Amino acid sequence: MKGKTSNIFMTIILGLLILGLAGFGVTSFGGSMARIGSVGDTDITVDDYARTLQNQIRATTAQTGQAMTMADARAIGLDRQVLSQLVVQAALDNEANRIGLSVGDERVLADIQAIPTFNGIDGTFDRDAYEFSLQSNGLSPPQFEEQIRADAARTLLQGAVAGGIRAPEAQSERLYQFISERRQFTWAPLDLATLGIEVAPVSDAEMRSYYETNPAEFTEPEAREITYVLLTPDMMLDQVAPSDEEVQRLYDLRSDEFNRPARRVLDRLVFATEDEAAAALARINAGEITFEALVEERGLTLDDVDQGEVAVADLSDDLAEAIFAPEDTGVIGPLPSSLGPALFQINAILLPQVTALADVRDDLVAELALDTARRAISAEIEALDDQLAGGATLEELAEASGMEIGQIAMTPETDEGPAAYPEFREVALTAQESDFPELELLDDGGVFALRVDGTRAPRLQPFDEVRDQVAAAAQRRAERQAVRAEADALAERLRGGEVFSDLGVTLLREDGLTRDAFLENAPIGLVTRVFELNRDDVEVVVDEGGIALVQLDAILGPDPNDPDAALVQQVLDRGLSESLARDIFNAYSMALQEEAGIQIDQSAINAVQAQFP
Repeated sequence: MKGKTSNIFMTIILGLLILGLAGFGVTSFGGSMARIGSVGDTDITVDDYARTLQNQIRATTAQTGQAMTMADARAIGLDRQVLSQLVVQAALDNEANRIGLSVGDERVLADIQAIPTFNGIDGTFDRDAYEFSLQSNGLSPPQFEEQIRADAARTLLQGAVAGGIRAPEAQSERLYQFISERRQFTWAPLDLATLGIEVAPVSDAEMRSYYETNPAEFTEPEAREITYVLLTPDMMLDQVAPSDEEVQRLYDLRSDEFNRPARRVLDRLVFATEDEAAAALARINAGEITFEALVEERGLTLDDVDQGEVAVADLSDDLAEAIFAPEDTGVIGPLPSSLGPALFQINAILLPQVTALADVRDDLVAELALDTARRAISAEIEALDDQLAGGATLEELAEASGMEIGQIAMTPETDEGPAAYPEFREVALTAQESDFPELELLDDGGVFALRVDGTRAPRLQPFDEVRDQVAAAAQRRAERQAVRAEADALAERLRGGEVFSDLGVTLLREDGLTRDAFLENAPIGLVTRVFELNRDDVEVVVDEGGIALVQLDAILGPDPNDPDAALVQQVLDRGLSESLARDIFNAYSMALQEEAGIQIDQSAINAVQAQFP
C-alpha cells in the first residue's frame, strides 16, 4: 500500500511538472545570472524561479478569471510564496545530496514513462514525443531526468521525515469529546409581549439624550458630491414603438422557442444482439429487475444511457414511429439504433407546445423596444463623446441631448439611483475632482458621464432632520432595557430556588444539543454561552439576536448511538496527524535551511520579474 501511495504521489508531482513546462517557453536568462540564490551547495536557478513563478501566476489567473500582472502578484505575496517554495526544495535537494540519497535509473525511467504527455498514438511511451516535448520547452533529456531524480529523492526524504506520523490518541479523543459533547438546558426567549410589559413613549428629553450620547448613529459619512448625466434604454422606451412587422419577424425568428413539437425523454440501453435485448426486456416485464438496475448491472450509470429530449425529426422513421406510438411511459424494444439493438425507456411524454403571437406580443414588443433604444444610444455615443471632448459641460450636454442630469452624494454604501449600476459606482468612487468628464458605458446599453464637484465631510445631522430616527432608536433602547431588567429579576428568582415553571414564561427545553446547533428566535450567542456554563447556572443572554433566560440542566458526553461517531473520530485523527506531520516537516525544513545557509540574489530576482508584464 505504501508503494502504491508513493507512486500516485509521484505521478501527481510529475504531471504538475509537465503541465508547468507548457506555455512558459523556459527562456534561459543565461550569462552570468544563472541563479537567484542557493541553499548550501544547491543552486536555485533563474529558469526554475521563472518557470515556477509563471505557473503560479497562470494558476491564480485561471482561478480568479482575471489577468494578473507582476505588480498584482507582488501585491498578494505570490513572488515570496514561490521563493519560499523553491528554498524548501533546494534545502531538501541539498540534504539528499549530502547524505547520498537518490533513486536509480529504473525508477526515473518508470516515472517518465508514466507521464501521459509522452505517450504516442498507441497510448504507450514514445521516445520521439518525449524528446520533442522537452525540446519545445527548452529542456534536454538529461536535464529533465535529473529533475525527475531530484523530485523522487525529495519525496523519499519527506516521507522518511513525516511519513506515518500519527497524532497522540489522547489528543484526538479530547478534541472529539470537545466537538461532540452535548448540553441539556431550559430557556425562554423574552420580549415585551411574552413578559406583558408596556413601555411608555420616550420623552423629548430622552430622545435628545439618546441623540447626544450616540452621535455616530446620526452622522452622515464622508461623501463625494457628484453631478452626472445619464441615458438608459428604459428612459427612451416612450420614444420607440416597434411595428407589427418587426414583432412578427422576431416571433418567426424564435418560432422554435414558442412552438415546440412533441418530444419524449428517453434512456437507451444498447445490447450486442437482439436476443440479449429481448431477454432483458422479458426480465423487466416479469418484474425480476428494473431498467435502472439493469443499467447498473451492465456497469453503466443513468448518465451513460440518457438521451435527453428527443423529437420525431431526431429519429429515423421506423424508430420514431415505435418511440412515439406508446401513450404512456415505460420500457420498449428491442429496437434498432445506431449502436445496435437497444431497449428504450420512455421517462416522460412532452406534448406539443404552441404559443400564439398574441400570448407573447407584449414581451416581444418590450424586447424590441429595448433593443431599438440600445441601438439609438449606441448611434449617439460618438456625438456625445465629441461634445465632451470639445469642452461641453455636463449641464450643456444634458440640455443639448436630453440626457437626465442629477446630483448624488456617493459613499461606498450608496446603491440607489444611478449608483445601482456597478459601472457608475466604480467611476464615481475613483474619479478625481481634476478629471474631465468622460462618456462611460453601462451593461444595459446606457451611457453616463460624471463630475466630482467636491467632498462633503462627515456631518452630524441636525436633531430636527432625524427626529423620527432618534425617536425609534431611543424607544428600542427603552424597550430593550425594560426587557433586560425583567430578565435579570427572573434570573434572580431562579438562583433563589424557584423553578422555570414558576416564572410564567414560555419554556423551551433542549436535549443533547452540540456546539454547532442553531436555535431559531434565540440570541445568536445563546448556544456558545450555554457551553461556557456549569450545571444549574442561570444566565441572561443578550445580543443583537434578542434576549433569553437560560439554565443549564446537564452536561452530556458524545451521543453513544451516533452512527457518524467513528467517521468523525477518523476525520479528526487524520486532520491532527496531517497537521502534526506538516509541523514536523516544516521544522525539519527550517533546520536544514539554517544549517546549510541561504543566499538570495535580489538583483537576479528583480531581473526575472522585470521580464513579466
